[in-house]
Amino acid sequence: MRTIPGFIILTAALAVAGCATMTVSSHIERGINFTDYRTYDWGAPDKLPVGDPRLDNNPFFRDYLQGTVEKKMAAKGYERVNGEKPDVLIHYHASVHQKLDVFEADREYGYTYGGDRVVEYEQGTLVIDLVDARTNKLIWRGWAQDTMTGVIDNQPRLEKQVDEGVTKMMLLLPRGGAARR
Repeated sequence: MRTIPGFIILTAALAVAGCATMTVSSHIERGINFTDYRTYDWGAPDKLPVGDPRLDNNPFFRDYLQGTVEKKMAAKGYERVNGEKPDVLIHYHASVHQKLDVFEADREYGYTYGGDRVVEYEQGTLVIDLVDARTNKLIWRGWAQDTMTGVIDNQPRLEKQVDEGVTKMMLLLPRGGAARR
């Protein structure tokens, strides 16, 4: 029976963890007619830090994220207003945390080097909230979660991840009333 060295198994595990599929979902408040909402603006910034100084201190992340959200909002029939009271306020929350994934190598195929393996990786979560500006009530929340290992320090990969997450979330957002005009 042939055994595979531990560093090969660990490298393969890291590669698999890095290729994990993005998880995206949303919540819609019951009884909300989204065609009543036509305009939006950004709400006050979140007071909570992202949890990773590489994002907290990256104005390009914030600008790129907001630009991507604005393009998707326009495509969904929402218009951004400046100086007027909007129908909807947008807030976003982002976090990056260290995670551990524990798994056991497949003994059936002889991959038994040491049994359990622990893989450490960075997991990012992006949440976008739409809040009714009149009632201050959350009407829609979308979120995306994915591995961020090797992404935060690589601006093109970060932008690609933001694009993918925002695009998938916004597919779940109902169309706004400005689309009827």
